[in-house]
Amino acid sequence: MRLQTSLPLEKANTIVTKALALGRKASLLPLTVVVLDAGGKLVAMQSEDGSGLVRFEIAFGKAYGALGMGISSRVIRDRLSERPAFQNAIAVASGGQFIPVPGGVLIEDGDGSTLGAVGISGDTSDKDEYCAIEAIQSAGFKSEPAVPDPDWRSSSLSDHYPAST
Repeated sequence: MRLQTSLPLEKANTIVTKALALGRKASLLPLTVVVLDAGGKLVAMQSEDGSGLVRFEIAFGKAYGALGMGISSRVIRDRLSERPAFQNAIAVASGGQFIPVPGGVLIEDGDGSTLGAVGISGDTSDKDEYCAIEAIQSAGFKSEPAVPDPDWRSSSLSDHYPAST
């Protein structure tokens, strides 16, 4: 007996490979890329040399949260930014597997059915999301969201963290 999957390993590996290549081309910090099928099962994952220890959990949480809510993690952030109590409730309900920042992108077929999700962590959330969207589309799928944030190139970690003294 052979089980049917929503997202074949070959396609998941293509997404991971392309996302990492995009990160290198854009000179991003080391990335961790996670691809989940529609049921939230891990299909493929790679973590570049130098990627932080918790990057897997962050990338997984971005993808898992997107699947769980049925919308990208960017949309989750935008819709729930004024509702921290609800964000906390979702985090508890998901067993802590919910990261409401960009970088969790749904993988859709031509009919708009969700086949899985990609989560990326390593650089700014907008840059992570850019790699996910472009990698999904290069593998022949649609992504939700369809386009990266227009300012993804200018996002900077120094915008979020004070300079060390």
